Amino acid sequence: MTNLIKIKKKINKFNKKIRVSGDKSLSIRWVLFSSLANGKSIAKNLLLSEDVLAAFNAIKKLGIKSKINTKECVIYGKGIDGYKYNNKLTLDAKNSGTLGRLILGLLINTPKIIKLIGDKSLSKRDFKRIAVPLNKFGAKIKLSKQNNLPLTILGSQNLKPIKYKENRGSAQCKSSVIFAGMRTNGTTIIKAKKSRNHTELLSKHLSLPIKIKSNKNFDLIEIRKVKKIDKINYDIPSDISSAAFFIVLTALSKNSKLTITNVNINPTRTGIITILKKMGVKIKIKNKRIYKGEKIANVQIISSNNIKAINCPPTLNSGAIDEFLIIFLVAAKADGISYFKNLDELNQKESPRLFWGAKILNKMGIKTITKKNSIKIFGNPNLIINKKIIIKEFLKDHRVFMTSVIAALTFGGNWTIHDKDSIKTSFPKFLKLINELKK
Repeated sequence: MTNLIKIKKKINKFNKKIRVSGDKSLSIRWVLFSSLANGKSIAKNLLLSEDVLAAFNAIKKLGIKSKINTKECVIYGKGIDGYKYNNKLTLDAKNSGTLGRLILGLLINTPKIIKLIGDKSLSKRDFKRIAVPLNKFGAKIKLSKQNNLPLTILGSQNLKPIKYKENRGSAQCKSSVIFAGMRTNGTTIIKAKKSRNHTELLSKHLSLPIKIKSNKNFDLIEIRKVKKIDKINYDIPSDISSAAFFIVLTALSKNSKLTITNVNINPTRTGIITILKKMGVKIKIKNKRIYKGEKIANVQIISSNNIKAINCPPTLNSGAIDEFLIIFLVAAKADGISYFKNLDELNQKESPRLFWGAKILNKMGIKTITKKNSIKIFGNPNLIINKKIIIKEFLKDHRVFMTSVIAALTFGGNWTIHDKDSIKTSFPKFLKLINELKK
């Protein structure tokens, strides 16, 4: 079966309601928290992507039983000290930076050496940024010469709390240190640049010993040793990063309207909505409510005829870091020059996404000026593509694939997009939902 997709015409107008897959960040965190909980935890709408399945496989190797199916998933936690550490244990994080970095915090007290590996893409990403603070607790993490995977970790039975300053806006590093603090006597103090706060919200919902003080730019987090985690029954809200592709598909399609239900609109994740509204995209947030500490709502989008260019404030970057590829597509349709800067973290993802964002736009006929951490996009509201475009060799980055699909459906052209299987990482139902909108 071929692992590519061909798209030769734009999508027709549509007016529909959909629910996208469960939030990947919350799905992985549910797996990790539930593996330490007391008793049977149940999740519905869990994202059954390769990243999440890798998390299930990791806890299985640590002695935690689970059941996985499309209706609901179950984890039988054995308590905060329930992991079983076997000799010569290897855990495979596959493509997931979230899993790879977060689970290291939970392994901070392993009495036996554990090896952590990942796929080709993950093995190119920086793990020194998390090894340094975890080693300060008393663990011994040894990295490859390039500060990447594979690595080994040997924990300590005499962990010491640390003070840690996270100034990159990395929720993964922050969360890993929180997990390590949960295993450590005393109080671990974290001063963290604003980033996703799913770990903190779930910790507060579970009444764990965490304190959070927020100001404009940083959060001050205090975490003490956790003695018990109650079972977690969770209907996972839909992922705004997955919804983003359908938001942009609707905005750039003619005479279309879409409602996406039960979307996680955590304020640390809604940068794309703020940015797109500033660009003139018609988005309404309806039926807001709180669920297990997270804000969720229905997101309604209507086709937008007049897209405006934006000089994007860097303060919005962390809240949209996974969505910039698809935001760049909107800028391609804008009237004027859009400027996005301070995007260092964009090249710390599954592929160098700033480079790939520019490459896709250039193939479409859009002029860009790209520097190490910034891009200027010269929008063309009248762009119509009539040529062949091939997208391949992008380190199987799921977001490059999905962005290319949305570009093909909204701008036209004759597209061949390789590595269709990459969507299994985060959004296996992506093409199925696309086909539902075509009906």
